[in-house]
Amino acid sequence: MRAFINNYTLNHGVVKNQDQQYLQFFPIDEKARINARFEPVKNAEWFILPTSSGRSKMYRQYGKLRFVYEDVAQELYVYQSQALLLDPKHADHLFLPFTDLTTGQESYETGRYIDLSISEIKNNQVTVDFNKAYNPYCAYISGIYSCPIPPKENRLKVAIKAGEKKYLKAH
Repeated sequence: MRAFINNYTLNHGVVKNQDQQYLQFFPIDEKARINARFEPVKNAEWFILPTSSGRSKMYRQYGKLRFVYEDVAQELYVYQSQALLLDPKHADHLFLPFTDLTTGQESYETGRYIDLSISEIKNNQVTVDFNKAYNPYCAYISGIYSCPIPPKENRLKVAIKAGEKKYLKAH
């Protein structure tokens, strides 16, 4: 897991050089690596997922993830991007945007993301590692990127103290 954070920091698409000192992470938490039950969403309609810039991004619900965290049953939807589906290099990509009780306090105020892939789903199970939760690019630079805003259905009522915290440098 430490290797993931080091690789994330070294290969960050926006935060470079000295500004990387402002990246911060919750301590790695093995309890935040969860085996979730995957339930496919059949015949899901494409919809516009709001973004920070107001630009349209088309997604559809790909499946629902059910799991227990802090002894409480949770569910999140995982989404498929229409644009990425058309790109053979990224057609396997799934997007998991979420908010939790750390949002706006310890973590970025709009929410965080986790990337998954269709190939990771085996026998209707998938591992969701919240230690790999990261901030959208909008957390670092405002007004340039068009970051999807996690839908209301992906608001967790627990604090996930894993993954990336707020970026400490004012932008």
